[in-house]
Amino acid sequence: MCLATTTNRAIAILLVFAVLGGSCHSGGNGQGQGKPSLSDERSAAAPRTADGPASFAPLVRRAAPAVVSIAVVQASPGQQNPLLRDPFFRRFFEAPGEAAQARLASGSGVIVDGRRGLVLTNHHVVSNARAIAVTLPDGRGFQAERLGSDEASDIALLRLRAANLPELALGDSDAAEVGDKVLAIGNPFGLGQTVTSGIVSALGRGLSQEGYESYIQTDAPINPGNSGGPLIGMDGTVIGINTALYGPGANIGIGFAVPAATARFVMDQILRHGAVRRGRIGITFHSPAAGASPRAGARIASVEANSAADRAGLRVGDIVVAAAGRPTPTASEVRNMVGRTEIGARLPLRVQRGSQSFEAPVVIEAR
Repeated sequence: MCLATTTNRAIAILLVFAVLGGSCHSGGNGQGQGKPSLSDERSAAAPRTADGPASFAPLVRRAAPAVVSIAVVQASPGQQNPLLRDPFFRRFFEAPGEAAQARLASGSGVIVDGRRGLVLTNHHVVSNARAIAVTLPDGRGFQAERLGSDEASDIALLRLRAANLPELALGDSDAAEVGDKVLAIGNPFGLGQTVTSGIVSALGRGLSQEGYESYIQTDAPINPGNSGGPLIGMDGTVIGINTALYGPGANIGIGFAVPAATARFVMDQILRHGAVRRGRIGITFHSPAAGASPRAGARIASVEANSAADRAGLRVGDIVVAAAGRPTPTASEVRNMVGRTEIGARLPLRVQRGSQSFEAPVVIEAR
């Protein structure tokens, strides 16, 4: 009873602060009552001069209503400890209230389907959430349902019980180029909706040797609380979902976003299956040596016998230089392309073997 009462109070406080915070956000001019879509207005995203956009204000006016603030009630460390969830154990060690203390956290998100109320954010924003409150810039607040979450890509999909909401379309992140101008919109440090600008600094960044990472790197300031917010291209579409920053905990000019193509794949998988189903092709890659100059491709270290890659004729030492027509300068880029391809689908790989270059269609297998 104590736990339930504490939880309900935490949720009530969360919703009050979420709504009050939303009323202070920019864009609270009633535009959110409609459903502005950028798909028909991309050519008029911002007035231009010979040197580029004269102002980002028109683009921000169209984009901001679809960027939401997310507040969550998360389980305390005690609630995640199976021993401290036992009331007898807590009384025995004189810790009756430890497991009842909920934590509040915040982040950002973007409405990508206003008709169905679908919101994309980060997995780490809503993981272990007992309640999720979403506030629009116009002050409206909703309790969100988590449809699914994918830790490997750090993408989560929420649903709001509302219709005719503002939305931002997912764009073509594969068409992004280094040097493209971008905007980042989010709720840094819980201050309220904030807009920053910068450029695409690099593509295909992987922060680890495993997983499905092929981040867009940007110098648009991204700080704690921006997680889950959109990285927006100059055509007014979402090219990435902001997910991480590099450094001690505040922006130093290096931020990362999950490409829209990956976010779209995860969303589709969750809507179809309730979870993300990824396949494999049965190869591993050499890790680049520290300080070595980058190679134009990913060199295969091993090929599993009777795997999809083996049946396609791939060998140790082959270099994968492209997948589905997209250059793959790193192993993380190849893994990302495999990870966002439907099981059973054919993924054409461009392979370099000595002086020969050839295409090897590989069928994605279930794990």
